Amino acid sequence: QVQLVESGGGLVQAGGSLRLSCAAPGRTFSSYAVGWFRQAPGQEREFVATITPSAGNTYYADSVKGRFTISRDNAKATVYLQMNTLKPEDTAVYYCAADLTFRLLTRADEYDYWGQGTQVTVSS
Repeated sequence: QVQLVESGGGLVQAGGSLRLSCAAPGRTFSSYAVGWFRQAPGQEREFVATITPSAGNTYYADSVKGRFTISRDNAKATVYLQMNTLKPEDTAVYYCAADLTFRLLTRADEYDYWGQGTQVTVSS
């Protein structure tokens, strides 16, 4: 089992920034691809960004491309999602997910491990 702990969510005004963290305490995280997903009330969970274990490759949803950046520090077993120029439509619960693979994964059903989520609210 891989425990994932998200943090960094909160309330921010439109145009502001937040940085989310996804930590895997006590794990060797360097062999896991990690993705960020989000789910707004009444909506399906949607893909946001993903990063390969070595951080050599990343991929983003079109809706966040150019505004969000995914990165990782394997020494700290932590993946980050830097979110800039936030919009009200970015409001959602954000989840990180991990899978033991070297591929970029964009579907929720491809991930084996999930965190509990962190709320991001962007006010207009």
